[in-house]
Amino acid sequence: MFTGIITDIGTVARVEPRGDRRITIACGYDLGDVELGASIACSGVCLTVVDKSAAGAPGWFSVDVSAETVSRTADQWQEGRRLNLERALKVGDELGGHIVTGHVDGVAEVIAIADVGDSRRIDVAVPAALGPYVAAKGSIAVDGVSLTVNRVEDVAAGTLFSVNIIPHTAGMTTLGALAPGDRVNIEIDVLARYLRRMEEYRK
Repeated sequence: MFTGIITDIGTVARVEPRGDRRITIACGYDLGDVELGASIACSGVCLTVVDKSAAGAPGWFSVDVSAETVSRTADQWQEGRRLNLERALKVGDELGGHIVTGHVDGVAEVIAIADVGDSRRIDVAVPAALGPYVAAKGSIAVDGVSLTVNRVEDVAAGTLFSVNIIPHTAGMTTLGALAPGDRVNIEIDVLARYLRRMEEYRK
């Protein structure tokens, strides 16, 4: 379980083709207190640490990414790609964002970016199937970052929504480097996910 508050930006240092992909990510964490088997969200994808650097050494950890995960997430599993990182929530931690599971619901496309004051407005197109679960003033995770939806518009091809990125968020996450045409991981609010399942069950 996560909060969508990013605590580091990592870089994919190595990609090893195996039965799955073994991805090694360089980071700023001291991995001394991270156990093998722990979860770290990588741009919104919950992954399991299978190897790591020693305490006090330059930080890195390895994860295995299945073909299923690759097929359902944005094109982020390449050497040199920067990833938003968040370690798993501990009991008693401050919940600064919203409840994020690290299970990606879909991949969306950045349509437009505009400066608004000191901030940036990012317009994102989500697949039509996710449109009903995106609500103005509701929460959404974009590449693992907890954000508030400002505006929603249903169009013929799907649904567009807008989020506002303040300078702090732009500087502390990969969202500041987004450009039109980029693909991002989307996780809808967990309550919306349960609502979707209830509606499917009624059919």
